[in-house]
Amino acid sequence: MAMLNLRPTPFFANKNQAFWNLQLAGWGGTAILRAMSAFANGQSLEALIIIVIATITGLSLSLILSVIYAYLIRQRPIVTWSSTLVVLALAVGAFAFIDSWVLQLIRPAGDGEFIRLFLGLYSYDLTLLGAWSALYYAINYFLKVEQQADRLERLEAQATSAQLAMLRYQLNPHFLFNTLNSISTLVLLKQTEAANAMLTRLSSFLRHTLVTQPGGKVTVAQEIETLKLYLGIEKMRFEERLQSEFRVDPDAAGSCVPSMLLQPLIENAIKYGVSPQEDGATISLVAQLVGPRLRITVTDTGPGVSVGGSEGDLPAVMATHKRRDSTGVGLANIRDRLAQAYGDDHRFEIRSPESGGFSVLIELPHEAADNPDPLVAAEATQRVKQSSPPSVSSQNSPRKVNQTS
Repeated sequence: MAMLNLRPTPFFANKNQAFWNLQLAGWGGTAILRAMSAFANGQSLEALIIIVIATITGLSLSLILSVIYAYLIRQRPIVTWSSTLVVLALAVGAFAFIDSWVLQLIRPAGDGEFIRLFLGLYSYDLTLLGAWSALYYAINYFLKVEQQADRLERLEAQATSAQLAMLRYQLNPHFLFNTLNSISTLVLLKQTEAANAMLTRLSSFLRHTLVTQPGGKVTVAQEIETLKLYLGIEKMRFEERLQSEFRVDPDAAGSCVPSMLLQPLIENAIKYGVSPQEDGATISLVAQLVGPRLRITVTDTGPGVSVGGSEGDLPAVMATHKRRDSTGVGLANIRDRLAQAYGDDHRFEIRSPESGGFSVLIELPHEAADNPDPLVAAEATQRVKQSSPPSVSSQNSPRKVNQTS
């Protein structure tokens, strides 16, 4: 699934540095504006001294407020806001008192003048510290919400990864049971060479499922190499009844797909296409690029299924399979994995014409492998074209082995 990673913006990557940058910019800007206003009004040098002292006072009070607010922001809302109003009123009172006292020292006046100055400066200082307090809470709540959103995205990513792992490892246990049963039969018949070959292929296939990352992607060529390991095992069970062919465009061989995406389709084709028929069936896989998209089609020449709904109706086909003692996992597994990985940006259709056969079409956004090696891609494509699932001669394998479907 495509995810948006919400992370703190670069400015707030270091909160301490960002705090001091904002403090210096805010109070420094206020001092400059007041100094420009005093210069425009023709005030004396004493006004600049008053402005500097007021700025230092405001900066010091804001540092004290930041410590108190950092504690209050973690409390219940009613405690936070009521305490903030009280603390802000006291801080503004201290600010106005110091400003008035400095003005009285520089410009002496009567006793009544001090009260008038205090009340006049209180509203002005309330504007400064009130705006500072609002900005402090706004920034900290923004960062808190952003961190919670980032944590939620991480949890969703972990849940998606776990679900992808579960879906990919949800392989049909019938395959493993049938393979081990076939190996057991070969051992009982003292056909050790065939049993060893089958065991080796099973080991290679299972090793691949463990090595690849659950939510990772592989190239189409790599995926088909894995399918050939799987078909090599099934070929020893079904012999000439199982035929396969692969047609992969060179440009499509280097495209990325979720690992182990196609194995359930091949397993489904063997179970419902090859196994029910005495003459078996042929399984075909075609991979090609259609514009900016990768199209993969898996077809078998088996009896197909009688679908009550229209073509592409996945629930109807799944219901049909369930009536034939299927677990219903394979097609639903692929559908869910595609939805997790690509959202709505994919196509998954199934067709079962009345003439027989069964096909599944998957269309995905074309995604080339990172740093592809043209020589390696060409060699992989050539192996896909030339190789076929290994078989075993009839003299080394029993005509029939126990199977379950």
